Amino acid sequence: MDEDVYFISVAARMLGMHPQTLRKYERLGLVQPSRTLGSMRLYSREELERIKVIRRLVDDAGINLAGVQRLMSVAEVVQRIRPLMRDEPLSARENRRLVHELDQLARLLGFD
Repeated sequence: MDEDVYFISVAARMLGMHPQTLRKYERLGLVQPSRTLGSMRLYSREELERIKVIRRLVDDAGINLAGVQRLMSVAEVVQRIRPLMRDEPLSARENRRLVHELDQLARLLGFD
């Protein structure tokens, strides 16, 4: 393992949060820390950055956790679509993938 990872107590301290909040975010599927063989949570730098985004959405934007879940899902779909949106024409396979992703985005936004 080449990346920096942190146990929940260290991650919580670094973020200025209670470990129980991190557990709640995991229960809701907002973060997915890796686990040691003994099932201890390990948070990567990427997970810590994701938690900072979640905290900004909750604290600064006043969005509840259900709204954060929806926004994060939408953001993930947009990230998958982004590489398909380039100047060259799409292949038939890429076009099908784009349609699939856009359908998923519409469902997430309640436009199905």
